[in-house]
Amino acid sequence: MTDCILSRRRLLQAMLSLAAATSIPAIYGNDKQAPLTRPVPDTDLKLPLVGLGSWITFNVGNDPVLLKQCTAVMAAFFAMGGRMIDSSPMYGSSQATIGHGLETLDAFDQVYSTDKVWTSSHEEGPEQIEASRREWGVERFDLLQVHNLVAWEAHLETLFAMKEQGEIGQVGITTSHGRRHDKMERIMRDYPLDYVQLTYNIVDREAESRLLPLARERGIGVIANRPFQQKRLIRRLEGKPLPSWASEIEAGSWAQFILKFIISHPDISCAIPATTRPDHVRENMATARKPLPDAAMRRRMAEYVQNL
Repeated sequence: MTDCILSRRRLLQAMLSLAAATSIPAIYGNDKQAPLTRPVPDTDLKLPLVGLGSWITFNVGNDPVLLKQCTAVMAAFFAMGGRMIDSSPMYGSSQATIGHGLETLDAFDQVYSTDKVWTSSHEEGPEQIEASRREWGVERFDLLQVHNLVAWEAHLETLFAMKEQGEIGQVGITTSHGRRHDKMERIMRDYPLDYVQLTYNIVDREAESRLLPLARERGIGVIANRPFQQKRLIRRLEGKPLPSWASEIEAGSWAQFILKFIISHPDISCAIPATTRPDHVRENMATARKPLPDAAMRRRMAEYVQNL
């Protein structure tokens, strides 16, 4: 308990330093409403409905200004109760950026570390995983996934063995852009996966027909990637009015409107928007609160966006 208190104190101190350095107001966790959560399969752990992606946004190399900016994003994320951060060897220097932020904030006990194996070589998989772990600086990954189903059979064999030995927590597979859904469905039926990661948002809804019901049937968690279509969806909606009834679910922006739609689906475990701005991460995390739209409201939201 003392170590946890000290760690949180160090996190707060680091946030204050970052806020002063970047002219960004620090969040002290004074918002009493904790984020809504859903269970992690086969565990007693629950995770907030909104996580943090790192594709493109955290690929900043050794630039000290950008590293400080990414660390400020992570500080705001943890201060709002965030846990899951997702990365991949495919994402350039993003893993090292996360490791830098975790070390600066002393936030290793705050993060649910989610990464991927991404190589066509079965033999290179364990070496790549170890390199990724060193970049993060974590003792082990909470979740490891096969990125875009590359060499999935061989890598799943490795990941399940690692889970059995306690070297990782959970096992999953990923896809994006609505691709490879048939293959993902077969793997979900045949393997004891903990998570799948796929594209799902208010306009990309292919997963609703088969994959999400199957995930519920099989007890598989679902991580929603590309919630904003890498900003394209937000740009498309810019300048268009939010419906007046968006206030009923406390959605004050298009980003919140879209995220509320995603995380209100009962089969979605977590959405992982990426950002370079602490104010945006606070805005995103604020959606993981009641009220969430019910089924009727979700249909209304989807129809409204479709007709714009």
